[in-house]
Parts: sequence; C-alpha cells; structure tokens
Amino acid sequence: MKRLLALLCLLSVVFHVSADDVVHRYLYLASPDGAQLENGSGKGLLVVDIDDGFKFVKRIDNENLVSGVRGLTGCLATHSLYYSTGARRMGRFDLETEKMMWEHEFSGGCDRSAVTPDGGKIFAPTGWWEKTDNGGFVVIDGVTGNELHRIKVGNGAHNSIMSPDGRHVYLGTTTMLTVFDPADEHVVKQIPDVGEAGVFPYTIDNKQRYAYVCLGKHVGFDVVDLQEGKPIHRVFAGQALIEHRTHGAALTPDESELWISDQVGKKLFIFDATVMPPKEKGHVDLSQGGHGWVNFSLDGHYAWCHTPDVFDARTKKQIATLRDENGKPFCSSKLIEVQMQNGKVVRVGNEFGIGRGE
Repeated sequence: MKRLLALLCLLSVVFHVSADDVVHRYLYLASPDGAQLENGSGKGLLVVDIDDGFKFVKRIDNENLVSGVRGLTGCLATHSLYYSTGARRMGRFDLETEKMMWEHEFSGGCDRSAVTPDGGKIFAPTGWWEKTDNGGFVVIDGVTGNELHRIKVGNGAHNSIMSPDGRHVYLGTTTMLTVFDPADEHVVKQIPDVGEAGVFPYTIDNKQRYAYVCLGKHVGFDVVDLQEGKPIHRVFAGQALIEHRTHGAALTPDESELWISDQVGKKLFIFDATVMPPKEKGHVDLSQGGHGWVNFSLDGHYAWCHTPDVFDARTKKQIATLRDENGKPFCSSKLIEVQMQNGKVVRVGNEFGIGRGE
C-alpha cells in the first residue's frame, strides 16, 4: 500500500509539472476599438483561450481606453503590449505582471505603431488624421515612454510594421510606402503610387520581397516589389469591380494564401499567394460589417478579423464566435496572440498578418 501511495504521489508530481510546462495560447483584444466603438465590450483588454474553443478567460480593465484603441503591438523581449488610443495616449502593459509600466500623451496622437525586437524604441505614426507634411513618426523610448524626436515623412501616416528580423520598419502614408532602417532611422526606400488612393492596411512576406497594399477605391490590392521599389500588379476581387475600399490584408504564416477584407460586403476574399499575381480562390462570409481587418494564429490554423467570427483557415468554416463574460459577441480589429508557459511569455504575434514562411 505504501508503495502504491508513493507511486501515485510521484505520478501526481509528474503530471503537475507537465501541466505547468504546457504552452497556453491566448488572444488579447483591446476594447473599444477606436474604429468601431459601438461593437466592443467595456474598456480594457479581453482575453480568450485559443486552445479552449476561444472561451472567455478574463478582462483586464483600463479606463484610459475609453476613447478607443488605435493600435496594439507586442514585444517578446519586454513581454509587453503597447497600445495607442484616440485620446493621443500611448502605454506599455506588462503581460506577465499585468501592470502598466507607463502611459503618456503625445501631441497630435499616435496610430498603429511598431516596436523594435528589443523593445528599445517605438515608432508611432502621427495618424491618418494628420493631413500635412508634418505627418510621420513619433519615436518613443520603449523603457520610459518619453518622446525622443519626430521624423517627418508625409500626409496621413497611419500603419507601421516592424519586419520580423528587425532590420526594417515600414510606414504607410497617402499612396506612399516608406522603408526605414530602425537602427539609425534613415530612409532606405520610398515607393510612391501604391494603394490607389488614401492610405490603407498592407502586409509583407517574411523575406520582404513583396508588400500587399489594400486599395482605397476598390476591393483588391497592389503587389509591391520591395526590391525594385515599385508596384508590379493591381489585383481586384470579385467577378466585377467592387467599388469601395479594402481595409485589411493578411498572409497565412506559410504564405500560401492572402486574405483581404471586404467589410462593406461582409466577406473575406481568399487568394492563392503561391502564384504571381495572386489568384482569387474563394471567400468566407462574415456575420456583420464594420471597420475591416484580418489576421491568423501563429500556427496558421485560425483566422480572425474585425467581427466576432473565428474561422478554421484550412476548411474555411466558422468554428467560434468571440464572446465576453456575459455571452455577448464583441469585436475588435486590435487583437494579438500571446503564448505563455509557466507564467512567462514565450511568443507574441503581430496585429498585422505578416508572412512567416522561409
């Protein structure tokens, strides 16, 4: 009997250690979304469990998000999320301690930002609402949250992406894509005449060979050759031209497909990205309209967007609806995957659907 009890105790310890060592995957969503205030759920971060059918886990209140979140980006090195709001504020939230490290207000405001891999610097676009040549980047110290300086780029600085290798940071302004070296902040390249009109979302592949830039007047995208520094293809979705803007583009992590948002038509169009130009292969229907967005889980299994709908990216079937603790469906286009093990962050996704293939 003593031996049996000892064996059971040993098995219990082994099981406990193994359970603690499991990597847990969560989706963090900011609410309210600054672009669709009416479809959120309170003020703060809502966390759902990816591995448990996207069930609600907890809410992390933050009253300062009441004006709406403009962007949400993550950093593994600092195990933090960095958010910007419609009240011209930006803050850093520690995922492991669940404490605010800093929050500051910046004149003019901040849009969808990018952070260096070490968390040392944040590049915050001055916003699509800045319609002068003063638009560009607010460069922020990632440790203190203090403004370092500003970089003038042009009209309507909106979305920024840090490349996975940290060698380049991309900024979209009105029909312009600018590539910077984040180390010394010099302009590597400027690519004009992209996106048809205005400034809208885009994504890049892992090797930074191509960018896919949403169109401002039709549902579709421009393919930009980042090496040549020019757009090379304009691709439209649908059997006939769909005459409203596209707001959302994402590559599956393996870069086999490109998904784009038709938020007015309540669809996500899917393209074969293994051919050039990408070729349309189908779509999924959304439960509602909204701001527009699309992204994938780090393993490429799931697709989520600006609606409460979650899809199996392989079967193209809806498999979950994002709901808060009261069972109410809610939306956010500011959402990011966080993986944790033993209370430590081990992997962080990106709010943009960037390619991760070889």
